[in-house]
Amino acid sequence: MSLNLLLVLVLYAIGLMVALRVGGHRSGSIAPATGSRNRPERILIIGATGRTGRQLVTQALERGFAVTAFARDPSQLEMRHPRLAIAQGNVLDPASLEAAIPGHDAVVSALGHKRYFSLSSTHAEGTRHILAAMQRHKVRRFVCLTSLGLGDSAGRLGMPYNLFVIPLLLPIYFLDKARQERLIAKSDVEWIIVRPGSLNNGVKRDRVNSGSRVGSYLWTVRVSRANVADFVLNQLTSDAYLRSAPGLAW
Repeated sequence: MSLNLLLVLVLYAIGLMVALRVGGHRSGSIAPATGSRNRPERILIIGATGRTGRQLVTQALERGFAVTAFARDPSQLEMRHPRLAIAQGNVLDPASLEAAIPGHDAVVSALGHKRYFSLSSTHAEGTRHILAAMQRHKVRRFVCLTSLGLGDSAGRLGMPYNLFVIPLLLPIYFLDKARQERLIAKSDVEWIIVRPGSLNNGVKRDRVNSGSRVGSYLWTVRVSRANVADFVLNQLTSDAYLRSAPGLAW
């Protein structure tokens, strides 16, 4: 790689990082409180067939929740349980959300897609429809997964992501997630944005770091999907991070 090309890449990466910081939610410092709330009984999990979504469904059932798994292709969720219901739909179709959301006490979103190189707004537009349906049906609690590297966590996924992965592979994806965060932060629901580090399929560890200072500008920080699901479900009964966006990593 020539020096000029490297310089262009670095400048582009810095510009994108600034755009993600400005475009995502910025809540300043996050000081976990000790607040709690009544346990919801019925939760709707969006993106239930993804790798993190499956962890959410499994752990939610283990905790005794009644779960509705919302997915475009429910056949991918090879799971049966007396407290598990399936709702087929698409977040870009408001009618399917209008049918799925009523009767639930909380919504959890692990929404994702793999169209990394197309001009997609699935996260932002899908979340807009989720929030609208929640408000119409008076569902208050919303916990949404995004990623480190957005808003006031910009750059905290580490140098490999800052210089290569996000600029070269995921710029549209991350800009869409930044818009998603801003929509959530402007809403009237009881929202919590969870920003995990790089995800893996490791086992759930007993200790995980959370808050505004999670991550590194130098090395890649990681966390298992099992830990992410555990942390997300904890937010259904806690106000510690209400209306804030904690990072999450080992």
